[in-house]
Amino acid sequence: MMGCEEASSRLATLELRLTRNATSPGAVTRLLHLIVAFLFVAGRTAFAVPCQFETQGEGRAAAIVDARSVRLDDGREVRLTGIEPTTTTKPALTALLVGRKVTLRSTDDTPDRYGRQAALVFVGEDDTSVQAALLARGDAIVSAEITDRDCAAALMASEAEARREKKGNWADPSAIKNAESPDDILAGIGRFMVVEGKVLSVRQAGAVTYLNFGRNWTRGFAVTISRRMLPAFESAGISLKSLENRRIRVRGWVEGNTGPRIDVLRVGQVELLGAIEPTGVRP
Repeated sequence: MMGCEEASSRLATLELRLTRNATSPGAVTRLLHLIVAFLFVAGRTAFAVPCQFETQGEGRAAAIVDARSVRLDDGREVRLTGIEPTTTTKPALTALLVGRKVTLRSTDDTPDRYGRQAALVFVGEDDTSVQAALLARGDAIVSAEITDRDCAAALMASEAEARREKKGNWADPSAIKNAESPDDILAGIGRFMVVEGKVLSVRQAGAVTYLNFGRNWTRGFAVTISRRMLPAFESAGISLKSLENRRIRVRGWVEGNTGPRIDVLRVGQVELLGAIEPTGVRP
């Protein structure tokens, strides 16, 4: 709303100048053109759609390579950034993409080590990414790898809506793991998981901070955060010590031998939850 108010204020200033300075039809026309151009730019700024990064190419989706990769008709392989797949992602992608013209948007078009171009994928003239569509249907999970705040928030909101309505992946009660059941989490070692629970203690050991969810530190579930991540959490207004006795939701790849661990590499992997909030509901 601030963008709209600012645009209105500047428009009033332009109108005042028009009244004071317009001494010829040509001057009036030039000022009117200026007003129209200004409002167009201001409107785009005020109501900008998130995730509209720079266009990094276009093409037609020829085939779905795997649950998160698509091959275009010119041979390029694209990895859908910002999501982790579920069991329904691949068939959903097939229905959404195959044979359709797509636009690739991202901050960088550098291929990964497998030669894939990571991007948000848009079908035709649609302003909503395929990733957001998958998340809204419960056919994918937010990976928290996108660092742009507005885009990350938009993807999280799409996932949260699917969780609230128990769509797709979220219809399964076990889709969100309980941090108090470490064996259930450990059974999914090597997989991307979403875990909720209360942080019982926060401990520092060398360059690593441990968020412990169990009283048995060796067997209980824990989140590990390296020292290099501290500035990012501080910038987000989160003190790791303040997470003690707080309920949080964390997402990431499960590691560990005796006790399961998730290593947090981005602030977006951690969400703060309310004290009496129902499991799996919070946006």
